Amino acid sequence: MIEHYRLQQIAYKSERAASRRLASAEGLSDEQALRRTLERAAGQAGLAALVEARSADRQAQAERDAARDALRAQKREQQARRHDGAVTAWRAWFDGSARPNPGRCGIGARLEGPDGTVEISQAAGHGNSSEAEYRALIALLEAAVARGVAGLTVYGDSQVVIGDVTGPDLLAAPSLLAYRSTARALMAQIDGLALRWVPRHKNSLADALSQRAFDLPTSDTDATELS
Repeated sequence: MIEHYRLQQIAYKSERAASRRLASAEGLSDEQALRRTLERAAGQAGLAALVEARSADRQAQAERDAARDALRAQKREQQARRHDGAVTAWRAWFDGSARPNPGRCGIGARLEGPDGTVEISQAAGHGNSSEAEYRALIALLEAAVARGVAGLTVYGDSQVVIGDVTGPDLLAAPSLLAYRSTARALMAQIDGLALRWVPRHKNSLADALSQRAFDLPTSDTDATELS
């Protein structure tokens, strides 16, 4: 006899509901009611054939689900590698915000490498969010140049700024030309520099530093070198 748990595994939701009604109406046990319901569904093929066919379907679906999950995991890994790039000696993150937009600007950056870590959190005047992002990038690049950094990957979540500073001159935003010129001059002084866009959730440290800058007086600068 086929075990009750196997019948429960292969029964459809509608069949389990129907078996409960049958059990209530005729005073049957749950097992008796479910068995009778599935025997009706099986028809002439018989209950054993129904269990075998549905068990095979469940196994095939489980294999499809596993293959789908593996493909999704592979795509996530590929996406992460595309964002992160090759491992370099130095890594850095930058972010900038404007409250409101345009309004008061705060910038944040973090530089990590063999010689230690530098965090930057500054009030940065007034402007829009793109200007704040550019100011954060420039402050970070200035810190890197001052330390003679080479082999640096810079991450930011501003598609506007990263696209502007790495794009062709013809597509540069006129309102950001001064920032672009300054940033590119600094970038030219760093050997092995790569600039990469990352989603906001992968830029949380720089974001926190930029938000902390709003707690500082406008004239204050906070640049901390950590061991």
